[in-house]
Amino acid sequence: MKIVNPVARPFFVKWLVFFMGLVLLSFGVSLMIKANLGSAPWDVLHIGLYYQFGLSIGTWSIIMGFLILGSTSWLTKKWPQVGAFLNMIFVGIFIDIFMAIPFFKTPESVIGAIAMLAAGLVINGFGMGFYIACDCGAGPRDSLMLALTEKTGKKISHIRLAMELFVLTGGWLLKGPISLGTILFCITIGSIVGFTLPVCRKIVNYWIERSVYYENLNKRTIRVNHHDGFGKKAR
Repeated sequence: MKIVNPVARPFFVKWLVFFMGLVLLSFGVSLMIKANLGSAPWDVLHIGLYYQFGLSIGTWSIIMGFLILGSTSWLTKKWPQVGAFLNMIFVGIFIDIFMAIPFFKTPESVIGAIAMLAAGLVINGFGMGFYIACDCGAGPRDSLMLALTEKTGKKISHIRLAMELFVLTGGWLLKGPISLGTILFCITIGSIVGFTLPVCRKIVNYWIERSVYYENLNKRTIRVNHHDGFGKKAR
């Protein structure tokens, strides 16, 4: 007989891991920004908007996410999944929280900055792996990529490259930070997620399976009033 553990039901485990993925993703983004060696194309755009118009990097991430989800809904004639909305809102919030930590600063040495950049790339990859593995809905950018792929019939890799180049150009025009980190992100993030996603899927599936346990009727202790409906006194 299968019994669901009331403390950690699969539904809550999945969404808990989803939010953990968003936290890791946001922390990875923040590490790359603080390393000051260039950021991912979308973050270059968010930082450029922050430089030119104020607000905060996380706020611009939310605003752009809202515009992207709106465009995706218009293209597909469908409402985005709940996970896409949560991704849009909470990634921006988490980025601003991490960026506001007083002791979270750019390393003084180049080696320290490179180490922070590398850590940001890896943590970013694991964050993506965890939130994608939960299947709670693609993020705003991924949703738009899939919608454009469906509408144009082009390959995902070509659509993604066109999106990244378009966004990167906009970020560059807004004086966003394009440097070593930007190049490394574009070159390595596909391979990093290719490694982290299968690992994260195994971890998520294991945690979900652990949230459900099985009671073996052949091994448990049989109580006298459980096997035939008659109590001990009736005998």
